[in-house]
Amino acid sequence: MSQSDLLVIAAGGTGGHMFPAQALAEEMLERGWRVVLSTDVRGARYAGGFPDEVEIRRVPAASFARGGRLAKGVVPFRLAAGVTSAIAQMGRDRPAAVAGFGGYPSFPALAAARILGIPAMIHEQNGVLGKVNRLFARRVSAVACGTWPTDLPTGVEGVHVGNPVRAAVLGRAGAPYIPPGDYPMSLLVIGGSQGARILSDTAPKAIALLPDPLRRNLRVAHQARPEDEARVAEAYARAGVDAEVRPFFDDVPARLAEAQLVVSRSGASSVADISVVGRPAILIPFAAATGDHQTANARGLVKAGAAVLIPESRLDSATLSQQINAILSQPGAATQMAHAALAQGRPEAAQRLAGLVEALSGKVRV
Repeated sequence: MSQSDLLVIAAGGTGGHMFPAQALAEEMLERGWRVVLSTDVRGARYAGGFPDEVEIRRVPAASFARGGRLAKGVVPFRLAAGVTSAIAQMGRDRPAAVAGFGGYPSFPALAAARILGIPAMIHEQNGVLGKVNRLFARRVSAVACGTWPTDLPTGVEGVHVGNPVRAAVLGRAGAPYIPPGDYPMSLLVIGGSQGARILSDTAPKAIALLPDPLRRNLRVAHQARPEDEARVAEAYARAGVDAEVRPFFDDVPARLAEAQLVVSRSGASSVADISVVGRPAILIPFAAATGDHQTANARGLVKAGAAVLIPESRLDSATLSQQINAILSQPGAATQMAHAALAQGRPEAAQRLAGLVEALSGKVRV
């Protein structure tokens, strides 16, 4: 493998796109590749966990999903500027392959690869293709799928590789599960990289409704939006619950390993992390997700008996409290859920995806 072999990873938007992109970057660096991350200013904010060896190249990008009429009117011009910038960058430093992970910031690099004839592939984390990935599904050489089955356009064949997880998660893969009991227990409440207001509204009240002996044993880590942080912390304090509330946890893998139970949105990265570590979960899919893809993401864990699904339409504090109580009051059943989650994990996903990249580029490792 020549040190000059370059992979451009195109991703952005949220941690849901960036975390699996980071996992591939880590694996490709291990294989002796150079890696560049192509994203926009917003996406770069989620790139703090990427290895220092990864060069971050910012390109203009924009989404039709945000802003008013004027903002939407400039989107095509910003995307065109991004494509022009990506073409210039690839002209100076031609990659062996481009891998897109979705989000509008991935558009410029994927479009540039197609124009320049550079081998390209996409990875879709969810059970339903996002807009950019759907646009390029017929225009790339391979479509890798994190959730199976994935709803693909007619005639497009996907390869099920799983959702790559970061090295920090792999380091906790299969961590021994301590079943719930009459001792301090950890409950992790996470709503994705941007938090989830509905969990901030319901989880503190749900935990306050738990029987006193169980509630006293709980140590809660709750991820909340910055504007909700103070009121969520106050709600736990009023209930006499030991809680740590933050807008973002940079040590989620460690907290997953310590948790007896996870209450979470069912974003693809969250589901992958929960599976690889192996923890019981209560999943609340984001109802407004495109194509209801978060429900599709949760399907595997629910079917395996590793998770309980509560649709947003049926979520209230009483329902959530009942489910938390049911799991934490049955150590044997909670342990079975943990084992079932672990059986759904695909810790080798990054290696599978890296193998696809190498096959696509013709730079197969010997």
